[in-house]
Amino acid sequence: KSKDELAKWGDEVVVFESGNPPKDYVALIEKGYERALAAIGSGDYDLVVLDEYNMALFFELISWDKTKALLDARHPETELVFTGRGAPQELIDEADLVTEMKEVKHYYLQGVMARKGIEN
Repeated sequence: KSKDELAKWGDEVVVFESGNPPKDYVALIEKGYERALAAIGSGDYDLVVLDEYNMALFFELISWDKTKALLDARHPETELVFTGRGAPQELIDEADLVTEMKEVKHYYLQGVMARKGIEN
């Protein structure tokens, strides 16, 4: 994107050099990763959904090695779901089920910004 395009977004978007994400993002994702790892292995949950995880992989905010550790830590009775576009081939190879959703209509295109607790 051009500087003019990015300026329109202001503080609503974070742009970082590939492979060099902001430290606060990495810390937040590490905390979430640890929570997910504990939940997945505990046997306390039938279903654990890691929303937009594939995008975190794409933007190198989480490594494949950590992702593989999540898959390996699954309790036998826990279903693990990774969402987001662009699942890497390694994840597809390890998954039991892969689906692709098609956007038909999205309120974002009507000007509704990300909502805390839903998209943010």
